[in-house]
Amino acid sequence: MTNRPVLVLLHADWETPALIDTALGDIPTIRRMVLDEQQPSLPASSELGGLVVMGGPQDANDDERHPGLSTERRLLAESVSAGVPVLGVCLGMQLLALALGSKLHLRHGREIGFAPVTLTERGSVDPVLGAFDRAGRSVLLHWHSDAVELPRGAELLASTELTPVQAFRMGSALGMQFHPEADLSLLEKWLATSPMVDGLTESELARLRLDGQTHLPGLRSAALAGLDAFVSAVQQRRNR
Repeated sequence: MTNRPVLVLLHADWETPALIDTALGDIPTIRRMVLDEQQPSLPASSELGGLVVMGGPQDANDDERHPGLSTERRLLAESVSAGVPVLGVCLGMQLLALALGSKLHLRHGREIGFAPVTLTERGSVDPVLGAFDRAGRSVLLHWHSDAVELPRGAELLASTELTPVQAFRMGSALGMQFHPEADLSLLEKWLATSPMVDGLTESELARLRLDGQTHLPGLRSAALAGLDAFVSAVQQRRNR
């Protein structure tokens, strides 16, 4: 079914797919923001070539204020069971973990900025994350305070001291707490967005901008190489 699109679920206007869009190229995508809908209508997993769930400032379990999140989690669980290629980034990873029966720890620890991530042995050979290892790029962009436990049956791929589960894989689904999609344009958008920078000092903002200029150009090729593996999985599903 070569007409199967990739569904991209958004949670904030500024949390755009950036390099994920670049990697997807001309593959058809559907973008939806349904977190505040009571009963959102989303495509079935059987209709999807892939599923991308982006970040946002919401709590992944806050169904009272954002009732659409429960539908997102249900689609994530169905997509994993159906073998749909899935990418969950930041909040998207947390939603994926909850969909797989894991626990969420709110305000676990604040990580904002560029810091090294330690890949596990499995992470170093993962189709997506292995590209960072091969390129010698371990310093990635973080922007979160919540954390999840590793879902039962999932493979731990990456961690930091503060956040033990930075990335995991469950079959066709990959969750990443950090932001491999980030490029300089996206970072500048975040630095100009009040909800993203509230509570940050001028020195922290200056450090983020400087570190972005230092790390993001070099990360770009590694990120795109890794995301190409996700795109290949999408293409294989679309060609079935």
